[in-house]
Amino acid sequence: MKQFISKILLLAMTALLATGAYAANDRANAEDCVALVKKAVAYIKANGKDKAFAEFNNSKGQFVDRNLYIFVYDLNGVSLAIGNGNASKMVGKNLIDMRDAEGTYIIKGLIQTAKTKNQGWFDYKWPNPVTKGIEEKSSYVEKVDDYLVGAGIYKQ
Repeated sequence: MKQFISKILLLAMTALLATGAYAANDRANAEDCVALVKKAVAYIKANGKDKAFAEFNNSKGQFVDRNLYIFVYDLNGVSLAIGNGNASKMVGKNLIDMRDAEGTYIIKGLIQTAKTKNQGWFDYKWPNPVTKGIEEKSSYVEKVDDYLVGAGIYKQ
């Protein structure tokens, strides 16, 4: 009986670990994030910003990958595109004063990163829709003309 219970526990632990590994692999990482932003920048250059922004706003389109999606802001903080279907109602709104859970100005930080470095990472805290908790998030942005193109990952 003890051997049977031990085998059941071993199988349960193996299944749990396998599920955790799958969940970790199902999450985009920093390299995935940079690659998606670079793909979006290339798409803008090849197709023009109007067609590109329309494609970025498509929450089922080619610029949504697992938990990654493209966002675009002008350098005054106006949202031009957001591939997250839940946030699409924010397109066209000035979000310059949006803060994270600790009071960090998110859009101002993204704009500052784009203006001073032309590309780079900006960290903040944000609700994770999967875990429902506030987590560390990092967004990679690139400056293109008078706007920035970015995507973000949860760091855990």
